Amino acid sequence: MGKQKIQNMEEFAEFSGISRPTLSKYFNDPDSVRPKTRDKIERSLAKCNYQPNIFAINQNRKLTKNVGIVVPYLADPFFAEMARGIETFVIAAGYRPILLSSHGDPELEKDNLASLRAIKPAGVLMAPLGRSSDRAAIEAFCADVPTVCFDANIEGVGAAFVGHNNVQAMELMVEYLVRSGEPPTFFEMRNPPNPNANKRRMAYIDTMEALGHTPHVIQAEGEGWKIEEIGFHEGRKALIDGAFATKTVFCSNDRLAIGFLAAAYELGLRVGLGADCALRVAGHDNHPFSSFTCPTLTTVSQDYAAITARCVEMLVELIEGQQQQNTRATILIDGKLTMRASA
Repeated sequence: MGKQKIQNMEEFAEFSGISRPTLSKYFNDPDSVRPKTRDKIERSLAKCNYQPNIFAINQNRKLTKNVGIVVPYLADPFFAEMARGIETFVIAAGYRPILLSSHGDPELEKDNLASLRAIKPAGVLMAPLGRSSDRAAIEAFCADVPTVCFDANIEGVGAAFVGHNNVQAMELMVEYLVRSGEPPTFFEMRNPPNPNANKRRMAYIDTMEALGHTPHVIQAEGEGWKIEEIGFHEGRKALIDGAFATKTVFCSNDRLAIGFLAAAYELGLRVGLGADCALRVAGHDNHPFSSFTCPTLTTVSQDYAAITARCVEMLVELIEGQQQQNTRATILIDGKLTMRASA
């Protein structure tokens, strides 16, 4: 029986179980990949009939030292802080960061990927919009460029995902609020821009039921990235209507909580643990502004440093052929309870 005929790099990647970026590095310079990986490639070449087009590899897969960073909304201080951390680690790794914001627009997100493709980046770190993203466009991009996703996890997209453990963090906060006072009512947007909101709602419901309490969810009308404004107007309306089942309010994210705190203040409702307080309020994310609200906001903190460092570490491993892109890795970093005056 003759050797299997392989037509192109995609077929050989599937045949050998080695990612296209790693194969390109090998065909440009066999010594640029680890010996174990090189042996696997050479054994696969011996088993099939494949002759790579070296000219095409050199023209189309030549790596630069540029690393793209794509975030959904740079005006959000949360994403600005994540981008700052990633830029710092990318520079320390010897690469040049190129930061782009999608400004909440799926078409601009696609344009950003097209712009990055044109400069042939070594790799990309991407926080996709989520539900509104063009999945097919992102998948096509990730097939050609080593990509690690963070914040929003679109299942199966990118070589890896590194992000916050929403389930663990929600359990942590709900258990604390139940232990220290009335069980929390959950306050969220009906149409949140970030898919993490759905994971948080389900984790809230599951934890409340596991603790023997009835979940209560209040959904704010409105969509888009003006989250503080929605938290203020919809929180004010819900407070006036007496919609909250308990005197403890757990907001899906800190930006919503910031708007809600402003609504409580306008209505003359004191927030905190004192006997004269009408409400306890908690948030999620440890937004950069959460320690400057009045009162300061109790929250579950995302470990910014650990998430950003692991993102860059995984991408560099992919770029430099230290990690194979056969199986998508998902790494979740636990959150920490951050105690402040609001709860």
